[in-house]
Amino acid sequence: MIEILQWTTLAVCALVAVARIPSALRGENRSLFFVYAFMTVAILLSIEAPYLAVDSVLGGTNLANLLLRFIIFGTVFALGLRIARGFGADDALRLITGPPGIVFVGAASVAVVVVFLMMDTAGSSAGLIAVYDRDVRNAALVEYYGAAGRLYPAYITLALFPAMVRAVRSGLPRLVRLGAGLLAVGSLAITLSLLSPVIPPSLAYLRFVFSYTAILCLVVGLSVFWLSKILARKTRRAHTGLTG
Repeated sequence: MIEILQWTTLAVCALVAVARIPSALRGENRSLFFVYAFMTVAILLSIEAPYLAVDSVLGGTNLANLLLRFIIFGTVFALGLRIARGFGADDALRLITGPPGIVFVGAASVAVVVVFLMMDTAGSSAGLIAVYDRDVRNAALVEYYGAAGRLYPAYITLALFPAMVRAVRSGLPRLVRLGAGLLAVGSLAITLSLLSPVIPPSLAYLRFVFSYTAILCLVVGLSVFWLSKILARKTRRAHTGLTG
């Protein structure tokens, strides 16, 4: 189930990125193409085979995992800016780009690096599974490292949450409201993923469900926004043709 969820998420992300190439080549919303491309890379690094290949090049000490965390930070920041501006959410923009956002990303980055350095990271291991199995201390550190890596994405999505709720309740087109609803669900999923350190082993699968549900909701939600924009543009053109 988990492997299917991983590859499905990767496929969705990659397809959306590829679909954005023509627009990017025309100079339209290139930033959005790069966001999808980075998300694809991030998901790729969460899958064992590609992760091991990349980490072996970096020295086999799981630096690929640390790289993955910062790729996610950058991607989520860019997405947060784009969504907040698109919805005119000044409150979210202040939280993302103002002092609170700067302090939060700094603290989250330090936490990720410090916990990573505290672990015995020798030997490439996708998802740090081998590190987790090494001993009780490393198992606990892996859990806290994962939670630290989700702090900033959770902050960004929660900053956007009120704007998404307002959009769902508004009179905006249905597709826009659907996309906002998906992003709101993704925000909740990322927040729930922070509970990973306290989830019992018998429910360990929930960690993957929360993480990949968040990614899928984010990717599909953004795609719905894009589709809504395309349909609105076609409708305007058709209306212009009829009245011209």
